[in-house]
Amino acid sequence: MMPRKGAAGDQAAAGDLAAAVLRRRRARRALIAALSLALLTVGVVALTVGAVAIPPATVLRCLFGFLPGPGPAPDPAQMAIIVMLRLPRVITAAIVGAALAVAGAILQALFRNPLADPYVIGASWGASLGAVAVMVSGISVSFLGLSAVPIAAFLGAIAAVLVVYRLAREDGALPVLTMLLAGIAVGSLLSAAVSLLVYFADRRLHQVVFWMMGGLGGATWAHVAVGLPYLAVALGVAFFYSRELNAMLLGEETAQQLGVEVERAKRVMLAVTALLTAVAVSLGGPIGFVGLVVPHMVRLGSGADHRQLLPAAALAGAVLLVAADTLARTVIAPTELPVGLVTALGGSPFFIYILRHRRRMRFFAGRGG
Repeated sequence: MMPRKGAAGDQAAAGDLAAAVLRRRRARRALIAALSLALLTVGVVALTVGAVAIPPATVLRCLFGFLPGPGPAPDPAQMAIIVMLRLPRVITAAIVGAALAVAGAILQALFRNPLADPYVIGASWGASLGAVAVMVSGISVSFLGLSAVPIAAFLGAIAAVLVVYRLAREDGALPVLTMLLAGIAVGSLLSAAVSLLVYFADRRLHQVVFWMMGGLGGATWAHVAVGLPYLAVALGVAFFYSRELNAMLLGEETAQQLGVEVERAKRVMLAVTALLTAVAVSLGGPIGFVGLVVPHMVRLGSGADHRQLLPAAALAGAVLLVAADTLARTVIAPTELPVGLVTALGGSPFFIYILRHRRRMRFFAGRGG
């Protein structure tokens, strides 16, 4: 029996859908592979350049112990530069960039606002207040190999987000608009407190101002050991909630109809973004534009499906900040620029581009299910 015309049309449509899904999966894998290769390339370049130039082959020999082909083995001085100075800084930059990018992607979905970034919930100013208070007071304790400044920054960021959460909570719910307004209000208050401390900084003013610009000059293996587990846990939880984030792009009521526990998802995502932002600011200072720009860059190429967006944003954020930090420490060597200045100079033009072409960008296009 010949199939009916309608059945044939349904079969063709199903075939087209399957082909589209296969193409999308291949595109996802290609994007992740390309970003992984870019991160490896940028990382090797970052290890080779600096006050002492080291050939890439020597860097690879130092990292892996062997490399086919002729070439001198790294001497102890080169190994010390790579392993003790440059490598922990590169990994710390990757941690900070990945954390800020993923936090930005989550908050843009949570607020359904393409201009949201990790600092709208007050974490940056909370971290700044903690760090500046320690610097001005001259406290010099350490814990787990970290000085008091990153510890105070981490605690200040978490405390600020907890205050925002308590202010925004209404009858067990967490309205997004109220949370945004609470974040702005708390951030403004903390900003005033930071300005007051800066006014009394006196001899420590240069240290305070340099930290406020963002920098990775003091990165050590202790920073890596502390930051990497937090990043891994936060990324795992965020990816586990990627379907909920996709549903919330459609609006809270629609997400609830799709079976999403909206209030629970918002609380978990707020905790994840607070943790990511606290880790990033405590390790690198308040570095702007990464959390705003990177999700847009990735979204334009991959769509808004967070199963693809979150890992791609993490890799792209790591690539961007490793590259920016490399530029910051080499462009006017031996003087080192704060990496926050580099990201601001590079991110501002892209932000202006977003504003000029916001109607064409279709922020919520390509939602994933």
